[in-house]
Amino acid sequence: MNLLFFDIECASVYKTTAKICAFGYVLCDEHFNIIEKEDILINPKGKFHLTDGSGGHGLVLPYEYGEFKKYPVFPQVYDRIKKLLEDRNNLVFGHATLNDVNYLDLETRRFHLPPFDFTFSDSQLMYMTSIGDFTRQFSLKDVTKNLDVEFTPHRAADDAYATMRVTEALCKKHNCSCAELEDVLRIKRGKITNHRIIKPTSAAFGEYKNECVRKKAERAKCRSKFYGRVNRRHTAKSDKLKGMIFNFSRQLEYNTEVSIPLVDAVFLFGGKYTQKLAECNTYVCEKDDDTARTRKAISDGVVRIISPDELRKMIDD
Repeated sequence: MNLLFFDIECASVYKTTAKICAFGYVLCDEHFNIIEKEDILINPKGKFHLTDGSGGHGLVLPYEYGEFKKYPVFPQVYDRIKKLLEDRNNLVFGHATLNDVNYLDLETRRFHLPPFDFTFSDSQLMYMTSIGDFTRQFSLKDVTKNLDVEFTPHRAADDAYATMRVTEALCKKHNCSCAELEDVLRIKRGKITNHRIIKPTSAAFGEYKNECVRKKAERAKCRSKFYGRVNRRHTAKSDKLKGMIFNFSRQLEYNTEVSIPLVDAVFLFGGKYTQKLAECNTYVCEKDDDTARTRKAISDGVVRIISPDELRKMIDD
């Protein structure tokens, strides 16, 4: 069994088109000894319109764009790529592989070619599962910076090589072969067949998503309870907080054991509460809170930012 690592670069990507300009791959044996490494450069039959992950125009591919017109178009290299990916002796891997598989599928539709049919895995998903962190996407640059892997980012064959080295490092970490790695990490391979794409899945990622759904439901329940209290009819017994309009951090609102007694006191002493940050003149958060609403309160220059303890002291005084 051989291992095939691949990466794709596109001249442009839109919702229904992806004009591939490079298919890079590394073919190695099960011990990660390289058999072949190559960039298959392709005439994309279109202009280069490159965007980075944030949608800006900062991405630059390490190629001479003007040279691409002399390379074959996708239908001319299709059979070679298809043979590599569909060879049942090759285990196929990529990084954020779902994107590249989708690009291949879009090109077959564009040129009216038979669809691809192969299974694939994803070093990004394997890495996230291995470290138990699903809070963000890890680029090849993120993953390789601590693995001492040198490569030229966005050169397709080099990205494929980096993907191989990441997978090799994961095998060493878990003391298993590449063929065993997915079982160790409880990962199910993705598949493309007849234009239908199924993404790779991780049992741990599924558990993480279920936990996120549970926490979201719990936050919604707490928020409903908190604002149910805020929207009740309140009678002030004092004007100690008169003129003060409060807003709490999200985290504080969700912690109803703390937030409900505090907001009751705000109303009791003549203060008001608003759901809109822009309308408040006193914002309450824990000192170490770094959530989006708190950062906005700081950047917007809310008149006063205090902690729950400071609000309690203000009321007690």
